[in-house]
Amino acid sequence: MKKALLVISFGTSYPETLKNNIEACEQQLASVFPDRELFRAFTSGMIIRKLRQRDGVHIDTPHDALTRLHHAGYNDVAVQCLHIINGDEYEKVLHEVEKFRPRFKRLVLGTPLLTRFDDYVQLMQALSHQLPRLAGNECVVFMGHGATHHAFSAYACLDHLMNHYHFPARVGAIESYPELPLIIKGLKEQGICKVYLMPLMLVAGDHAINDMASNEEGSWKSQLEKVGIIAIPWLQGLGENPMIRQMFVDHLTCALNDEEKV
Repeated sequence: MKKALLVISFGTSYPETLKNNIEACEQQLASVFPDRELFRAFTSGMIIRKLRQRDGVHIDTPHDALTRLHHAGYNDVAVQCLHIINGDEYEKVLHEVEKFRPRFKRLVLGTPLLTRFDDYVQLMQALSHQLPRLAGNECVVFMGHGATHHAFSAYACLDHLMNHYHFPARVGAIESYPELPLIIKGLKEQGICKVYLMPLMLVAGDHAINDMASNEEGSWKSQLEKVGIIAIPWLQGLGENPMIRQMFVDHLTCALNDEEKV
């Protein structure tokens, strides 16, 4: 059987970020499944258009990639998405996979980073390896993207678990709960005077560079400094963390094993 490995992410238009995060995840997955040919797709139409217009680079959508694999005669396809939560972007992938399932002998989809309870505990263990040395009045603030989708609750759940396990970090979201003012209130109550800002996103792209780390008035860095908290940006996407890359490998391995049991 012709076997394929399709790795799907939201995408990025930053070449260095693509290499350090998305390609790093793709290569770690490919090394574990060497009998499968590697393919890439992005879910962001905006990024796909930008890369085509700016660089003349073509990236498939999930629909395009699965169509291409079907026409090329692949009949065993393992799909792993690099999304953080089970939100809108993941549901795009899930919709396409279900639509294409009859066209392949085997089509398996691995879940996003935060899916089961164990994922939250594993993620904290992985994140602990990228934390700087912290004083008692310092902590890390992770910036999640947030979502209008009900899966936005994953950010609050992670923030709650970090508090429960005395993990020296907070989690906020740009587009949903927990909002930064709520995080700032908690930091003040804890007597925190210095934070390290890190993206809770696969890549350190526009949101991390502009909304989190810039000196613009509305950025998280500026808002924290306005209330007297020193904010040090740390521009590293989750894809640069090998333990997080391994979590994606484990999710796909689990999906393949579960499918074999059916």
